[in-house]
Amino acid sequence: MLIAVCKSKIHRVKVTEADLNYEGSITIDQVLLKKADIIPYELVQVVNINNGARFETYVIPGKSNSGIICLNGPAARLGEVGDILIIISYSWMEKKEAEKFKPRVVYVDKNNKSQK
Repeated sequence: MLIAVCKSKIHRVKVTEADLNYEGSITIDQVLLKKADIIPYELVQVVNINNGARFETYVIPGKSNSGIICLNGPAARLGEVGDILIIISYSWMEKKEAEKFKPRVVYVDKNNKSQK
C-alpha cells in the first residue's frame, strides 16, 4: 500500500508578490526549489499562517536568489504581500520506506534566503 508523506517543505517564507491576473500557481525562487527538492510544475500544498488558508497549486520557478514568492491567479485571493507561508510537497511511498524517510526542511531568513 502506498501512503502520502511530506517529502519536503519550505518553512515560513514571506509572500513578496500577488498577481491576480496570472493563470494560476505559485512562483518560487529556484534556489529554494532546489534545496527543497521541488521541481517546476510539481503539485504543492500552501498553508497561510496569517489567515489559515490552505490550497494546492503547482510551482513555477522564479529568478534564482530573488527571494520571490508570488501567489498567482486565484491563489492571489488567499494571501497578501507580507503573509507567511509553509509550502509542502508530498510523495507516495510504501509504508516501510515512509517509516525511515526524513523530509527536507528549508528554513529562510526575513528576505526568503535559505539559512544554512
